[in-house]
Amino acid sequence: MPIQNNLARLRQRQGLSARRLAELVGVQRQTIYAMEAGTYVPNTLIALRLAQVLEARVEDLFSLAESAGAVSSTQEIDLLPVGEGLQPGQPLQLCRLGERLVGVPAMPLPSYLPAADAVLIQRSRARKKEGTKTLVQPLWRDQEYDRRLLIAGCDPCISVLGRHLKQAGIELVMISCSSRRALELLKAGQIHVAGSHLRDEASGESNLPAVRKVFPGGNVSVINFATWEQGIVVDSANPKGILKKEDFARREVRLVNREPGAGSRALLDSALRQLGLKTSEVKGYDRVAYGHLPAAWHVYSGQADYCIATRSAARAFGLGFQPLVTERFDLVVPRQYRDCAAMQTLLDTLNRAAFQRELELLGGYDISQTGKVLISETA
Repeated sequence: MPIQNNLARLRQRQGLSARRLAELVGVQRQTIYAMEAGTYVPNTLIALRLAQVLEARVEDLFSLAESAGAVSSTQEIDLLPVGEGLQPGQPLQLCRLGERLVGVPAMPLPSYLPAADAVLIQRSRARKKEGTKTLVQPLWRDQEYDRRLLIAGCDPCISVLGRHLKQAGIELVMISCSSRRALELLKAGQIHVAGSHLRDEASGESNLPAVRKVFPGGNVSVINFATWEQGIVVDSANPKGILKKEDFARREVRLVNREPGAGSRALLDSALRQLGLKTSEVKGYDRVAYGHLPAAWHVYSGQADYCIATRSAARAFGLGFQPLVTERFDLVVPRQYRDCAAMQTLLDTLNRAAFQRELELLGGYDISQTGKVLISETA
């Protein structure tokens, strides 16, 4: 019979790391991770010791999971400020963030509706730090929110990580946004993980200068996801012969740009400065696509002649690609979530051969540093 547990949430509420809780209870740290992930059910003695250390009842820690079914009651959640113009009935995904239940828009793909946990009923009062308090209609009983991670960023291959994590019982809730926005959300305590590919123009270094600027006190770890190529994405036949940065000034070619704060937009702006071009001289500069795949889709559908995106986005649509730079896409993790069971599963997955092989073959990524810790939380 399935067991539902609140061990991770109660441990974090007490301010205990998994290592310290294991010492107090008299078990291995891996045992704590396994219990939090739901892959190990403790015996009576361990359950009683956990309850004693965490100042809780055993039934607060572990309970029989109710069978999933539709629910009729509404509830309030914190809606994160990552979508504009949300309407009643719009689908949302939910995730536990500390003591809060937060929601983000569940974005559909062209051919099917998204997986969702609730629909928006009514937006209510705004909260400066936590987002907008929102009334939602859950679709099903809450059973898995504590085994989810909320990640923001724009790498199309985050979905590959999500598939591998799901096999381990952990689900990713993904917010597609620019690298700059992802770091802002992490700084505000609104997500578990931020993905970033911000290249420092002066040094050529990826991410670390930007992370140190946003988090001057440290308290975050930076782990490499992969190294990719960014460049010019064009139609597979490239009928307009777009081959280099100088072609951006041609009036007959149409760009679809990325949103402010995106690494791809920063790369384009850097190229324009080097060429001495004004943004007004680039046709389509003000036309925006939110993400690498949406930008590539504009090229695929003929709505634009080129965009700046990753080789993986070009591959997804069978488009042509002219590389401009090689840079890292890194994951930024705050100290308070580094030791949770779901995060440990994510970090372990980054180092698994099957995951890395799929990144290499599907995305064309360099995986030589994948899983490497570039900044530790104590740096």
